[in-house]
Formats: sequence, C-alpha cells, structure tokens
Amino acid sequence: MLLISCPWCGPRDETEYHYGGQAHVPHPESPADLSDEQWAAYVFYRDNSKGPFAERWVHSTGCRRWFNVLRDTATHEVLAVYRLDGPRPAPPQAGGNR
Repeated sequence: MLLISCPWCGPRDETEYHYGGQAHVPHPESPADLSDEQWAAYVFYRDNSKGPFAERWVHSTGCRRWFNVLRDTATHEVLAVYRLDGPRPAPPQAGGNR
C-alpha cells in the first residue's frame, strides 16, 4: 500500500486517491488539425518506463485537488510530490542517499 502525501492535506493512504495518468503531457496546440492517428497517439499512447516516472493523481476523497507524483515504477516508492504549478524535481541518482 502506498502512502502519498497530498501537498495540501499531508500523508494519506493511497485509497483516498485516483491515478490520472502520465504527467507533463502537453495538449496539442491545434487539436482540430490532427489526423486520427495523431489524435489517437496523444490520447492513448504514453511512456511505459521502468524507474522514476511522473504521474498525475487526484485526492478524490479529500481536497479533490490534482497534483503530480514522481514514483519509481519498479519499486513503487514515492520519490517526490509536487503541485501542478511547481517544477518537476530531478529524480534521485541511483545508489544515492534519499
């Protein structure tokens, strides 16, 4: 079970949150100009990397605010939590102190 620290409410059990997909995916500038294939790529295709990965989460049973989580997809360790208007933190170096 994950313990995620909401930037507004503090640490809460993962059952209070809902996953919202990959973070930092820019919306197309002119969606009407995209082909069906390009639109499908924007809507459905996301990175599937092993290691630190930026995700969007919503505190659905708390403050109902969206925020980002930097989580290691191999270990499920939450590396950082930050607001949508905040900068993405650098992932910790392998073998470094956390």
